[in-house]
Amino acid sequence: MEEKEEEKEEKKKIPEETEEKQKKITGVIVGAGARGYGYSLYAVDFPDLLEFVAVADPKEYRRHLAKKAHNIKEEYVFSDWRDMIELDRLADFAIIATQDQDHWEPAVAFANKGYHILLEKPMAVERKHCLAIAKACEENNVMFCVCHVLRYAPHNKLIKKLLEEGRIGRLVNVNHVEPVGYFHFAHSYVRGNWRKEATSTFSLMAKSCHDIDLIRWWVHQDCKRVSSFGSLSEFHPDRKPEGAAKRCLDCQYKDTCTYSATDIYLRHGWFASHIVPGELNREAIEESLRTTQYGVCVWQSDNDVVDNQVVNFEFEGGVTASFSMIAFTEKLCERETTLYGTEGQIRCYGGDSVVVFDFNTRKREVIHCEGTGVGHLGGHGGADFHLMHTFVRAVATNNPDLILTNAHDALLSHLLVFDAEDSRVQRQQIEVSST
Repeated sequence: MEEKEEEKEEKKKIPEETEEKQKKITGVIVGAGARGYGYSLYAVDFPDLLEFVAVADPKEYRRHLAKKAHNIKEEYVFSDWRDMIELDRLADFAIIATQDQDHWEPAVAFANKGYHILLEKPMAVERKHCLAIAKACEENNVMFCVCHVLRYAPHNKLIKKLLEEGRIGRLVNVNHVEPVGYFHFAHSYVRGNWRKEATSTFSLMAKSCHDIDLIRWWVHQDCKRVSSFGSLSEFHPDRKPEGAAKRCLDCQYKDTCTYSATDIYLRHGWFASHIVPGELNREAIEESLRTTQYGVCVWQSDNDVVDNQVVNFEFEGGVTASFSMIAFTEKLCERETTLYGTEGQIRCYGGDSVVVFDFNTRKREVIHCEGTGVGHLGGHGGADFHLMHTFVRAVATNNPDLILTNAHDALLSHLLVFDAEDSRVQRQQIEVSST
């Protein structure tokens, strides 16, 4: 038993840059779903650096998980964050990880109360609310970090470093692709919480706002104009197989359909824990497929967000970039990126390594990435851990410069996403705005 405990501690070793005597800080969780609860587990791995003292979530089983994980007192467990905000400030910062349309109100309220803010992407689903969040954080002099986790991924930070070092000369073009994954898109954007713009937001904002932010970060120039095209090409009634039932459990195609809910959740178990509150077993999954949206045929759902989209950018200095978000892929969110410069090019497919080709030497260098996730936070190639670790250090040392995605920078990225979607909807090129 002692040996296993030692191994467990080794996996959770704090990176060297952390000061040994860094003070412990406190946080509250507003929205304890997969992202909010997931980020909070940093405190389980590093209890000497962070403690969560309160949680708010409308779902009882989520509140229970957070309360148990962090030993939160019952008096600080809330079904509504508005009850929490009525109290004197309880902690140094708040994780805001509610549903997309519910980000802006608690973000502004907790900033006004003096909490530093760690906000799950996107900032908000309307321009005015993004502006309101940035204004509240700046006026209250609180640190703000939107969870654009891709900036914190080791391979993306390496690409940024290589660009700054001039390894490929002057950057000319960026080509960036997000392969969402066919079953992931069906789960989240056809059946799940992000399937309807009216109750969530458009898919470019929900899924890919941090990809647009990443492109901005790499290019490091103001964007001048943007154009975009995309559509809901597959998941609508006109594409429904003849005789397909409303629910997959009742359908003649349930054992052969690529998007069968019985295949995704029952046979493979993909995302099964996301559709069952409480104990996960076959009976509970089948009940969810009988009674919730997760069991509905993908061609007969009430979804309306696009399943493929391309965005083209022109930046100051003549740099161009293109981004594609596509549902129909084998890979699950393993981005594919090529950056073209006047002296070479950089390729990164996945995240394990970055390949640099030098035009002058005609040599190809493979640079393997280090610094993956620690403990519970291994998502996005370790970026989830590095984002959380950086934010905790920033708050503990009162050093906002550590944060890679401050309020103003995050705002500009979101405004660019709004402009891209305006281009798609209006079917015209958009001159980029700053408000």
